[in-house]
Amino acid sequence: MAGASAVLRDLDGESEEVDALVADLDPPRWSLPTPAPGWTIAHQIAHLVWTDAKTLIAVRTPDAFAEEVASALAGGGNYVDEGAEAGARTPPDRLLETWRRQRRELGEALRAVPSGTRLPWFGPPMSAASMASARLMETWAHGQDIADALGVRRAPTGRLWHVARLGVRTRDFAFGVRGLAAPTEEFRVELTAPDGDTWTFGPEDAAQRVTGSAHHFCLLVTQRVHRADTDLRADGEQATAWLDIAQAFAGPPGPGRAREGTRQ
Repeated sequence: MAGASAVLRDLDGESEEVDALVADLDPPRWSLPTPAPGWTIAHQIAHLVWTDAKTLIAVRTPDAFAEEVASALAGGGNYVDEGAEAGARTPPDRLLETWRRQRRELGEALRAVPSGTRLPWFGPPMSAASMASARLMETWAHGQDIADALGVRRAPTGRLWHVARLGVRTRDFAFGVRGLAAPTEEFRVELTAPDGDTWTFGPEDAAQRVTGSAHHFCLLVTQRVHRADTDLRADGEQATAWLDIAQAFAGPPGPGRAREGTRQ
């Protein structure tokens, strides 16, 4: 696993790419709907602001983070939507400036986390490097929603390695959050990277296997595409089941995306 500094450099690059999508938008365009039902472009950036703020609490005052979790659960499980809705009411220029400031602060805070420290979260505790990977995953995924709303086609980059790795590592979480028993054996995952290289995870001789495009895999584990609209192939019953429920983000099971041609 790359150290936190290396991941944070990629997080900075991903954030700058998403920033460029919205930096010059006229205020009315911040209200454009995105593929996430009920979420506009403003909601997408507001969610990144909200999550960065929660991550800062986890880093700076980890002992107090349990209160954040308890407060979220007390709200009936709608804390993500509520946070995005509240932030989306902020004027776009202020919302963008808040995101820029908070992501700088978060980068500095994560770089200062001592090696071996586990940070609390809404899912399992994470190292600083894993937390940075999670922030990159969210930034990329919500940036995809924004790009889709604007009709922009983004070229996948090598930064997706962090998303792919997180998608593999959250396999058991995806089963557990749905009340399903996680597989007891490791899977082999072989993905074609944007540069044509191959990213591999898991033992080479594993019976359960997933192969295909790294870009499609990342879209699937962030639930930005329906499985039928990818080139991913699963060999084995458990691998097949996983691709139907894969989820790299913390929280309750996501609804996923409708198949192309069936979206309203």
